[in-house]
Amino acid sequence: MVDTTGPPPVLSTPATHLLEPENVFTGIRPHPSQSLEQICIQYEIDRTIAEIKQAKWSRIALQFPDSMLPDAPTVFEQLSQRLNPPSGKIPTEAHDDDQPPRAPVTQGSNPPRLFILADTSYGACCVDEIAAEHVNADVVIHYGRACLSPTVRLPVVHVFTKPPLAIDSVIKTFKSTYEDHNQAIILMSDVTFASHLNHIGTILQADGYSSIFVTDVIHDPASPLPNRTVPQSVNANPERLQLWQLFHISSPPDSLLLTLSSRVSSIHIYPTDTANTIQGTAVLATSVAVALRRRYALLTSASRTPIFGILINTLSVKNYLDVLEKVRCSISGAGKKSYTFVVGKINAAKLANFSEIGAWVVIGCWESSLIDSKDFWKPILTPFELKLALTGDEERIWTGEWKSDFHSVLEDAQKDVTTTTDVKSDAPETDFRDLDGDGDSEPESAPPEFDLRAGRYISQSRPMRTQSTAKDFNTYGSGSPKGHTALLRRAKGDLVTIGGNVSPGADFLQANRTWKGLGSELEMEYDLSRYGAVAALEEGRSGIARGYVNSQSTARS
Repeated sequence: MVDTTGPPPVLSTPATHLLEPENVFTGIRPHPSQSLEQICIQYEIDRTIAEIKQAKWSRIALQFPDSMLPDAPTVFEQLSQRLNPPSGKIPTEAHDDDQPPRAPVTQGSNPPRLFILADTSYGACCVDEIAAEHVNADVVIHYGRACLSPTVRLPVVHVFTKPPLAIDSVIKTFKSTYEDHNQAIILMSDVTFASHLNHIGTILQADGYSSIFVTDVIHDPASPLPNRTVPQSVNANPERLQLWQLFHISSPPDSLLLTLSSRVSSIHIYPTDTANTIQGTAVLATSVAVALRRRYALLTSASRTPIFGILINTLSVKNYLDVLEKVRCSISGAGKKSYTFVVGKINAAKLANFSEIGAWVVIGCWESSLIDSKDFWKPILTPFELKLALTGDEERIWTGEWKSDFHSVLEDAQKDVTTTTDVKSDAPETDFRDLDGDGDSEPESAPPEFDLRAGRYISQSRPMRTQSTAKDFNTYGSGSPKGHTALLRRAKGDLVTIGGNVSPGADFLQANRTWKGLGSELEMEYDLSRYGAVAALEEGRSGIARGYVNSQSTARS
């Protein structure tokens, strides 16, 4: 018989290989080498220095996305040399999060300090004010594409960079797409290519395209074209945007694509990251329709969940706390429970730890709030989609319009509050007290809820409604001297309470989780009749493995 066993596998790295470099994937694409002049032009070194000197900032944070980190040392060096006199040398320091930030200094007393922010707390499109505050920065210089969401604490200088663009190919593709020179066309691009639009628009207008509108970058995510100017006729009547077609340079993010699909007549995309020249209108319309159907399926599946998780995906966007409060009130008003989480960058492994959460709501910038939920266990919604999910099946109407900016959600909520107040002021007062003293008559008379996608009955779709009904009954009963002493019949299927408050999450853990820690599978029962009284506790061994000490104080090796 032939022995097929081999040597055991090597479970450690040989000592001779410790200093050899490893091929580790860092997620950064190979960066083409550029000359110093090209880097200064692309990263707008002169404009950045002019703004720093004009505002007299002394502590400057430089935020780079991962794809631009290879150029970060060169940009740092160029800014350092031009911000300081030739005889001076800019001080550098390694920031330690455990040390408290230093007080800002004036530019006249000490030279400016520069800090590179390489690892962002959330998305690369957002300004990382949290990391900037760790170094007590006066301003953040944000490089690359940005969502342009308004910030709260620090001023921001956006440098979109100026990547090269094949203008001749863009013009050729545009002409082959729009043969009619009288069509109303909006010329738009990603913020990184915005510097090329005026030149392209001038060439097309010279070739006979008289109805072209070239967009400019503005800081307004709530605009009909997010962060872009719109034609003058659209300012007076936003619905007239449906008369325009859109030609977009570079592939837009999913949130922008879904927003634009319901506002303009058609969209044509000139991709800048592939070898293709253009995507047809039919292909784009099909992909948008599939994405919209998927988003609608996710929000309808979340309409029956009793527990929502609110994910804070930003700490810098203005009014995010107001949106958080509005989302909480909307969920509680629908009789459901919500829990708030701050997890930093979102991934499937983090969210899978909370199995009791039925659906998630992301509060972040208007670009990062849309997260594809294919890799996640439970659906992830935006505040706009949450509003539709909490609406009843009989009242829910979705025309295909999709909103990404949560500021518009706040405006809609304010309108709803105003309308509700007007209706209540006109309606006569009604006493909803249960004259028979039955506090559970309203929940029991409510129609049953079914999950149409799963085809099953949902018994705890609104776990907080029963609790709120009981509280309302107690409030009405307190009007009489002995109202608080009345007996209330407990609702069927009572949930677990913690500190007097209903906790659907604790009820889920009690009902569904079987593992409760190490040793939980062992059930020890003591028969007092057999063993008598419980034995007294005895002192055991103590010490370390090298030498234990037993109860008689004798050392044992």
